[in-house]
Amino acid sequence: MENLYTALPELKHYLSHPLTKRIVELREREFAEKDAYLYAPKNVDDAVDNYHKVLEIVGEICAQVIAPNAHQVDANGPTCANGKVAYAAGTEKNLQACKQAGLMGMTMPRQYGGLNFPCVAYMLAADMISSADAGFVNIFALQDCASTIYEFGSDDQKDRFLARVCNGETMSMDLTEPDAGSDLQSVQLKATYSEEDGCWYLNGVKRFITNGDSDIHLVLARSEEGTKDGRGLSMFIYDKQQGGVEVRRIEHKLGIKGSPTCELVYKNAKAELCGQRRLGLIKYVISLMNGARLGIAAQSAGISQASYSEALNYAKQRKQFGEAIVGFMPVAEMLTMMKAKLDAMRSMLYQTARYVDIYKTLNDIATERKLLPEERDEQKKYAKMADAFTPLAKGLGSELCNQNAYDCLQIHGGSGYMKDYAAERLYRDARVTSIYEGTTQMQVVAAIRYATSGFYSDMMSEYASQPIASKWELLRNELVEAQGVYQQALDSVLATNNQAMIDWHGRRLVEMAGYIIMGHLLLQDACANETLFEKSAKTFIRWTVAQVKQHASFVERSQVDDMADYRFS
Repeated sequence: MENLYTALPELKHYLSHPLTKRIVELREREFAEKDAYLYAPKNVDDAVDNYHKVLEIVGEICAQVIAPNAHQVDANGPTCANGKVAYAAGTEKNLQACKQAGLMGMTMPRQYGGLNFPCVAYMLAADMISSADAGFVNIFALQDCASTIYEFGSDDQKDRFLARVCNGETMSMDLTEPDAGSDLQSVQLKATYSEEDGCWYLNGVKRFITNGDSDIHLVLARSEEGTKDGRGLSMFIYDKQQGGVEVRRIEHKLGIKGSPTCELVYKNAKAELCGQRRLGLIKYVISLMNGARLGIAAQSAGISQASYSEALNYAKQRKQFGEAIVGFMPVAEMLTMMKAKLDAMRSMLYQTARYVDIYKTLNDIATERKLLPEERDEQKKYAKMADAFTPLAKGLGSELCNQNAYDCLQIHGGSGYMKDYAAERLYRDARVTSIYEGTTQMQVVAAIRYATSGFYSDMMSEYASQPIASKWELLRNELVEAQGVYQQALDSVLATNNQAMIDWHGRRLVEMAGYIIMGHLLLQDACANETLFEKSAKTFIRWTVAQVKQHASFVERSQVDDMADYRFS
């Protein structure tokens, strides 16, 4: 495969959505920069053509540089000496290829040296890079931290840091600590302001920091003396050039070994406040994490793509009883289901990215001028939809990714357990997707309010009411039937008026809602391009109906008193 983008027509499809036109018009501000920059588009078609051309470059780098380096990077990994990290040789080559191609700072405005690409195009790049090497995407995609500086930093900070990111300098987000994982309110890294020189200084330890020896860090730290919750936390920018941070060690991980996961010691490290004090967790980290979670959804899609491709190729070549195993129905079913799950998670991923594009761009426009009333309504609508869909894209996408990696190894049989094949690396790499940037359980916590409030049900009904060709009506009716089963299960849980009951069944309710919505989105893709997606739509919707009925059956048979059987004293 010489080019990952041109070899997978499904990827190009996601830029043909009706919302693409609106996204381009918003981002390009009626193409105001067409005369200021040689590479700025003159119209919508020109912009989309630019996206395709750059993504072809990404696809070429993935196929010809990143993927061939993946095995060596996994075997050798980064090293740590004298408080500094050295990437594996293959990782350095990957990074240089991306820098030379101008792929760093993809979503940043052109004034800083960026490409001004929308989130959808950026996620497509992350998707492909993840397919080539899931570990490297963690280094590449952390460029998205620049969005936090762009949204909340001062003009001076934007001028100083964003150009550096666009020129290829790497970033990290330093949030987690030994005693503060999912509970970031417990962060204790101390930020002290010096009246003498008007600077902030950071002291403490950060743990599990991806790409922890990066050039530019976003750091969550406790700036307010005497506080113990999120209201005492602020966001800071640490520049590696200032010194004061030592890498104590690199974690020894199961997978994504090319990405250095570091424990950092801050020793009077000079930093500068990003945005306002006290809003580090309450506002800035939430924005940062939502972007990161969408990135993990893209990583999950990429790993799933690689898992499916490896499994399919192996099944075509491997012969048993005189026949290629791809011809055996149990294997064929597994492969078909893998592709259906892959297409479904991508339908959710790219729809969510479109929502993010619209509301984020309108937020940006609001800093330039007053939004029109219809624009404010549009901003609110898509902000809510992005917030509701992000935990589904990340939570369910990562779980489906793990299922696909499992099936890839299973199809390989004993060979898949050996390092001679990529299957075992994909299996290891997949596992973290449902853990970092918020476990699946945390995504359920984020999503459940949209189930209990009826928002997900409303979205299902909206999708079900849209005009559709007659050939697809029976398939959509299956989703409508599944919605009825889901609604009955949801109502039965809500009728208990017991929060613990909602917590107990939260994952089942979110999975039911998420799969039905994924089914609708995949059906929309099939309507737009039946050659690419018809088979997957049929397969995934059948599977969804079965999953919904299974979950609903458990819920309906559950009583409040049953929770005692699941508790520990």
